[in-house]
Amino acid sequence: MHSRPTAGPSPRVVLVDDDAETLVLLQAALEGEGVQVVGTAGDGSEVEALVEKTEPDVVLMDLRMPGMNGLDLLRHLAATGSRIPAIILTAHGDDVAREQSLQAGAVAFLRKPFDGPALLDAVATALRRQLA
Repeated sequence: MHSRPTAGPSPRVVLVDDDAETLVLLQAALEGEGVQVVGTAGDGSEVEALVEKTEPDVVLMDLRMPGMNGLDLLRHLAATGSRIPAIILTAHGDDVAREQSLQAGAVAFLRKPFDGPALLDAVATALRRQLA
């Protein structure tokens, strides 16, 4: 059984992935469960301005992207003092990438193809982390 992300106001999420089809699937899965997708980006270099503009509760990002990849983006967000929790979603996940991502500040590391309940659990965990 998975937990819904929140019983209160709709959580606000930014999606970052270089694959347009994945962005569409993620957005549909999240919005179908009451999560509001407030912005999308094709690589990490667009995220800082997007986060500033949309003020999301969670950033969900791919690990491997052109330009600034997910690991670099995690480190960049941490260096700028961002407290927005981040979730990594990747088709190229191994234990080393998982450990690096978690050490860089990711609250969850999920593999593609994503599992809807696991994705919602990760969002719920990220929201709890933000409120702590």
